[in-house]
Amino acid sequence: MDQQSVQGNKLYVGGIPYRSTEDDLKKAFSEAGSVASASIISDRMTGRSRGFGFVEMSSPEEAQAAIDRWDGKEFDGRVLSVSFARPQGDRPPRRDNGFGGGYGRGGY
Repeated sequence: MDQQSVQGNKLYVGGIPYRSTEDDLKKAFSEAGSVASASIISDRMTGRSRGFGFVEMSSPEEAQAAIDRWDGKEFDGRVLSVSFARPQGDRPPRRDNGFGGGYGRGGY
């Protein structure tokens, strides 16, 4: 199996400038093709960007074109890292004790 058939159209994007918006990301990636969706992951506590996100292109060919266009390239002062997103099952499980992390013991 080649990587595209496994990975599909979803891309992981690292190095996103903290001031960038999802619209900025869509506009930039539309240079490589049709963008189905773009999301920037934010910190749950502060609501601030964590500097990475995901872009879904309309086809695997456009996803590859987006990697070719943006991986290792500067975007608004930062260098992006763009690759096919790994399916969720391929990631190590999160260590979560059911209390949502943070400090203390959640009001015990």
